[in-house]
Amino acid sequence: MTNEMYPCLWFDGQAKAAADYYCSIFKNSKILSENPVVVMFELNDNKFMGLNGGPQYQFTPATSFVVECDTQEEIDRYWEQLGKDGRYDRCGWLSDKFGVSWQIVPTALKSLMSEPGKAQRVMAALMKMTKLDIKALSEA
Repeated sequence: MTNEMYPCLWFDGQAKAAADYYCSIFKNSKILSENPVVVMFELNDNKFMGLNGGPQYQFTPATSFVVECDTQEEIDRYWEQLGKDGRYDRCGWLSDKFGVSWQIVPTALKSLMSEPGKAQRVMAALMKMTKLDIKALSEA
């Protein structure tokens, strides 16, 4: 028996538009299936369901998707593409034009935060940023 797990994103009639938008941003992405109610899609080989559920529920930053980036160029690209027509927030967080929250973070953040004596400086630098800057975090 397979217990596959994947998120279901509740949209107000925009599930297909959202799936197309996300597939245009992430590599190795595609629409798997669709009907008027549900769109199944993959982003970087991770499965998602988009549900046209109606207006009763909205996205909040309480749930977000973390995108780890190896380079500043990747951070810049995801930051600009996902944040376009959305809202930028502090500490690498943004909400896209559909209201879905994302955290665009450097892969190196884990190791920077685990260096003895450096975690506090890195966290202080991170708290002052909107889009994260790998060089500035590394130099903290």
